[in-house]
Amino acid sequence: MTSVGLATCREFPNLDDDDRLVIPALAAVGIAGVPAVWTDSTVDWSAFDAVVIRGTWDYADDRDGYLAWIRGVERVTRLFNSGDVVEWNTDKHYLHELRAAGLPVVPTRFVEPADSAEDWLPGGEFTDVVVKPAVSCGSRDTVRYALHEPVDVAAEHVRRLLEESRSVMVQPYLDAVDTVGETALLFFDGEFSHSIRKGPLLARGVEGEKVEGLFVREQIDPREPSDDERAVAEAVVAQIPGDVPLYARVDLIPDTDGSPVILELELTEPSLFLSFSGGAPDRLARAIASRL
Repeated sequence: MTSVGLATCREFPNLDDDDRLVIPALAAVGIAGVPAVWTDSTVDWSAFDAVVIRGTWDYADDRDGYLAWIRGVERVTRLFNSGDVVEWNTDKHYLHELRAAGLPVVPTRFVEPADSAEDWLPGGEFTDVVVKPAVSCGSRDTVRYALHEPVDVAAEHVRRLLEESRSVMVQPYLDAVDTVGETALLFFDGEFSHSIRKGPLLARGVEGEKVEGLFVREQIDPREPSDDERAVAEAVVAQIPGDVPLYARVDLIPDTDGSPVILELELTEPSLFLSFSGGAPDRLARAIASRL
């Protein structure tokens, strides 16, 4: 029987509840889906006909080691998404490329370890900012700050990340997050599958509640995207370098004028919210089967 490794982390060795939905869907098309922890040195990745990256939510702690693992897997079997896509996507400097391609991206100021820690505020009119590392997942080390208050705490957050030799992102906090929320659009094999709404995650000055220390707990609901959101998300997917990825998630938020702007493009280990759309596990399983 064809088998596919579903790469995950030690905190979720059997995948989370949502990801596990793909296992019976894979079995229905003749594929054994086998969860396997990416940091487990005893796993024989060559034993799988392919490996699909799923819950590797701890990779940001050791991105270099993660990319080395990615390349090692690719030497012995097929990997989805590909190593080139993962390397590009695990550093959020890719937002520069999306903006250069003419896509609407949330204004983002990158501060590098060699830059002055005193010069970190982005330009523009806004009251709150979000500070986070350029290599991160699950909203870890991500905090919202109000700029009408003393900014020393926000500046200290920037300084701490720079002292850890981490690039820092500073973005305006768009108020629509608190009302409309984010819209995440999911694509399998380049085709739109479904979308969800994410409620607000960030209270001022504190990190959100984390699950197993890995990602901030989210408020999720099904959502039908607008035509404008579909158009932006499809344009983003068309800009992904290399071959069409097995899966992609585009996170959008309304700008001050209500038009959708890109908050993030998730190609590495995104939650796919399979339980929020009828048939989504089957669509993912068929997409995996088509690669084999």
